[in-house]
Amino acid sequence: MNKIMSMAAGFLVVLALAGCGYTPEQRALSGAALGGASGAAIGAAAGNSPGAAVAGGLLGAATGGLVGAATAPPPPPPPPPPCQRYAYDEYGRPFCARAGGYGY
Repeated sequence: MNKIMSMAAGFLVVLALAGCGYTPEQRALSGAALGGASGAAIGAAAGNSPGAAVAGGLLGAATGGLVGAATAPPPPPPPPPPCQRYAYDEYGRPFCARAGGYGY
């Protein structure tokens, strides 16, 4: 039972960290590291030998690196809303009195 719980906890950690990185290189590296660790754990649990753990780690690292590099980066933040009405302060400098776009 402890082995199953530790495997489940490890899988949840891998799943939570799977999308780390902004550039394709960062995502490939994090995917390879997480895939290798999870592949080695699954190979060790399934094969009961060091060779199975090594093979699982290599296959997991290769797959994780390929999938990590192929994923899309997060979208950029939205642009600021345009100003609908300008007003002037006591020194004559313009400022945005009513911004639009978000229901102000």
